[in-house]
Parts: sequence; structure tokens; C-alpha cells
Amino acid sequence: MIERYSREEISKIWSREEKFSYYLKVEIAVLEAYHKLGQISDEALAHIKNTAKFDLKRMDEIEKTVGHDVIAFLTSVNENVGDKYSNLIHKGLTSSDVIDTAFALQIIDSSNIILKDLDEVINSFTSLAKKTKYVICAGRSHGIGAEVETFGFKILNHLEMFNRAKKRFLFALDEIKTGQISGPVGTYSNISPEIEKIALEILNLKPAKISTQVIARDIHANYLSSLAILASAIENFAIEIRHLQRWEVAEVEEGFSKGQKGSSAMPHKKNPIKSENLTGLARVVRGNLIPALENISLWHERDISHSSVERIIFPDSTILIDFMLQRLKNLIDNLVIKEENMKKNLDKYGGIMFSQSCLLKLTKKGMTREAAYEIVQKEALFAFNNNGNFKELMKKHLTKEEIDDCFNYDNYLKNIDEIFARFSL
Repeated sequence: MIERYSREEISKIWSREEKFSYYLKVEIAVLEAYHKLGQISDEALAHIKNTAKFDLKRMDEIEKTVGHDVIAFLTSVNENVGDKYSNLIHKGLTSSDVIDTAFALQIIDSSNIILKDLDEVINSFTSLAKKTKYVICAGRSHGIGAEVETFGFKILNHLEMFNRAKKRFLFALDEIKTGQISGPVGTYSNISPEIEKIALEILNLKPAKISTQVIARDIHANYLSSLAILASAIENFAIEIRHLQRWEVAEVEEGFSKGQKGSSAMPHKKNPIKSENLTGLARVVRGNLIPALENISLWHERDISHSSVERIIFPDSTILIDFMLQRLKNLIDNLVIKEENMKKNLDKYGGIMFSQSCLLKLTKKGMTREAAYEIVQKEALFAFNNNGNFKELMKKHLTKEEIDDCFNYDNYLKNIDEIFARFSL
């Protein structure tokens, strides 16, 4: 039950040093494109690749004077490369060519970790659904017992939500796999589209069909939207567990490890802390979507109002989703299923959740729906209000054979196999 997270791995992608490493990767890819077109010699490319490096402390010193982080980065790199070839670096580029293209690479690398997490969660849901395929439990609407279903059926609903979340995420990720090497305001005034094409192929990115010095931020908003919906899917399951773990229901429990304690004051407590944690974190991820939507509206061909926002919301959102998915997997894999309590809840008040079966049975005997409904409702509410036995009360209206048929769990399982077959399970 020990949880292990890759937070350090995904956090490193968003570290300051790693960010500038991505910048350097973009600059080198552009140089390789120039080289491929015969515009940079073998010697120059080899020298730059061997010597191009940056020093964060030196960059801080430079930035105090120039007030521009990309210029500070380039100056530090050029100091290491030397005067002979430093004029080749950043040739024809503008800052956003490097920033936005590197940003795409950071998001992609983070997304590959998230995709691995997501697949593991989907596998865990699949295993749990198969394991509990025929475990009968109460289906609920408005929080109130409705009709019989199986816990595996319940899990399939969550599984399919995560399948859709993955499709949505992959679509958004495909849009993110976009770079630009198009110069000031995106018109290729001092660099050719061919250089962009080759450089982005090296980086496994596709060129933006058009860019206005920055890549349009609706792409990034769509990506964060996919994370926000994924976070809501996580919360949806977490809330289900929180409700089902309440003593009044007691149908499932989060795993409780040896030595774990639930309360500083009440030794009896076992709380759904993981689910509550996931519920809270989902609010943060969804909250990050709003500034991403605000970032879509920029002044003319470029401003940097989006930049400071993205330095917060993208690391936060991707790191949080990574954590949340791994915590969710742990929760699913260690979930305690209380089958006996599920059966007890179905049998409460003499099985009033079988009311529709009784209603339909009476109509088959020739009674109008309105008259049948009145009878069944009266008996069901009497049982509920007086801790009575609905099944016994219905014996006044139905034969033993009819009662046995109405209260037969198998009637509610007859289509479970067909539903599971839709998932190839």
C-alpha cells in the first residue's frame, strides 16, 4: 500500500535548468537544419554542439542588466561557444520561436508520464470491474436507493469516463505537438519555412500552419481543458468512494495500512482521506483552466501576458494530475469491497428497491399503472416509515410465485454479460 509517485521526474521537466535545456535543444535543432541545407559547416556545427552550454548563475548576472531571460540565456551560451561561431546561434529567430517550441516539448514529455499513469488507472478499473462483475449492490439516484445493479457495472461507468478522458487528452496532446520557427510576427522575414520544417522534424513536432510570433493559446487552453475534465473524472470516482464509505452505507472502504491512524482523538476512525484529497486537488486543476482560457486573448501578434501565467498553471496542472492518477490507482487497487453490507442494504425494509418489479407484475395481472403504482407506493412507504418488510406486505397483492419472481436478483443481472461484452470483458 506504499504509494510511489513520479513527482520528481515530472517536476524536473519544469525546473528552471531543464527549461533552458529545452531552449538549447531547439537552438541546436535549428543549427542542424541550417547545416542540412549547407548553410553551416560541419566544423561549425560540431564546435557549437560540443561547447554550447549555459550557466544559471551567470544568466542571473546578465539578466540583472538586460532584463530579458532569453537574451541572458543566449549570452551565456555564446560566452561558452566563443566569438567565431556564436553569430550563428539564434540566427533569424525571435524569442518566442524558442520559448513556444521548447514549451511544447516540456508539455509532451510531461504528457508521456501522464499517459502512462492514465493507462495504469484504466487497467486497474478494468481489473476491478471484472472482479466485481456479479457483485450485487444498490444503484442509487439522488443519493437514494433505486434498483439492483452490480458493483462491476458501476465501475464500468467510471472506466468508460476514463477511456473518453484518454481520447480527449490524446487529441489535445496532438494539437500541442506544434512548434514554430518563423521569426518576428511569424512572417519568416529572416528565416525560411524550410529551416522550420527540418528543425521541427528533428524535434518530432509539426509546424504551426500560421503563427503570429506566438503559437495561438487556444491550443494550450484545450490541453488544460482535457486535464480539467480528467481531474473531474477522478473526483467523480472519489466522491463515489466517500459516499459508499460512510457508516450509513459501509459498502466499500479505502485500504487501511498497518499502523495507519484515522484521528488524533478517535481511535476508531478510518477516513476516506485519499478520496477527499483527490476531490480537493481536482478543484485546483479545474481552477487552472480559467487563466488558460484568459490567455487566448493576446494583443495583436504578440504580448507576454500569458507567459507568467503559464509558468504556474502548466507545471502545477501536469504535476498534480500525475500525482492524482497514481494516488487513484493505489486507491482502486486497495479498495475493500464489503459484499455482505451491499446485500444488507439491498434487503433493507424488506427490499423496497424491488418496487418497480412489483409494479410491473401488477400491471401484467390487468391492473392500471396508476392503481398499481398507488398500491406499491403505499406498501413501500409504510415499510420505510415503520422499519417494516415490503416483501411481506406485497404478499397481500401477489402470489408466492409472483413474489419470488419480483424479488429475484437474477432478473437484474440478465444483461450484465452483454454490457461487459461492449468492453471486450
